[in-house]
Amino acid sequence: MPMDHHTPGGGFRNPWPDARQPVFTGMLRWAVTRTVKPRIDRTKRGQFPKTEPSFALPRAGPTEVSLTWVGHATFLIQIGGLNVLTDPVWSERCSPVQFAGPRRYMSPGIPFEQLPPIDLVLQTHDHYDHLDDLTVRRLADAHPEARWFAPLRLGGWLAERGVRVERELDWWETAEFDSLAITSTPAQHFSGRSFQRNRSLWCGWVVRDGKRAVYFVGDTGMHPIFSEIGARCGPFDAIIAPIGAYDPRWFMAPVHIAPEEAVDAYQELTAGGNGGFRCPLVAMHWGTFKLTDEPMTEPPERARSTWYKAGFADDDLWILKHGETRLLP
Repeated sequence: MPMDHHTPGGGFRNPWPDARQPVFTGMLRWAVTRTVKPRIDRTKRGQFPKTEPSFALPRAGPTEVSLTWVGHATFLIQIGGLNVLTDPVWSERCSPVQFAGPRRYMSPGIPFEQLPPIDLVLQTHDHYDHLDDLTVRRLADAHPEARWFAPLRLGGWLAERGVRVERELDWWETAEFDSLAITSTPAQHFSGRSFQRNRSLWCGWVVRDGKRAVYFVGDTGMHPIFSEIGARCGPFDAIIAPIGAYDPRWFMAPVHIAPEEAVDAYQELTAGGNGGFRCPLVAMHWGTFKLTDEPMTEPPERARSTWYKAGFADDDLWILKHGETRLLP
């Protein structure tokens, strides 16, 4: 029996009533709006803070958990004595070609050549700012032992580029990798790198090592089951959630949460007390590529404002510098 997010033709969909997806006419309307009334963004390349990473080499200890922000949705997570990458992108542009398309404002927080031995890569979906052909091929050459986890029907694309696909997972499925339990979580988004839409699935990932767990939300609009994810997959030691690429809301709201919604999602994910753990909200999906209309400096400002109004502890909102490493207590 197909699940609600499976379509009869073998593709995928968002199962929630308000989860409409961007359509071509919307793209045209957005393009016209940007031409007639462009929004000025005075952000300069390289202007955001950057620091030297301080992750453990070659791996962290088996009880240590750390996060290092490479940029956008790419993190190095050290957990269970393993090195895990999320949505790796090291190219200068997130585009099908490297002579056009959104260009980096910040260079990768970890130079590719300085990566530690990679054990596991978690891929959420196939959009260019999350899945980069050149980076996949570089990782296949430089880290041939790394295993990849992907949502349904994306593994073949990855395998064609030489990487070792360990598993494709559907929503709510869990697979073991060494000491880790890897769970694919629902997300409200879409897939497609050309004119074909939704032939592969999209997801978030929970990485658990015993009582320690990191939730990588992935790209998503606001959906009604964050609390269920928290109940089924928590408690979490950290929640990595997107805060950028949200304007204009009439077009982006179904697929990208705004900073205020990231805080709302955090509240729902931890509504049950998060097992008594204090858990940071770690911001991603901002400050690296300009994909939408909001000024690039705006997402962290709005996230901080909403966080403070909600009454959460200041040091539990992590707006990392590119390259910054933080240990989870």
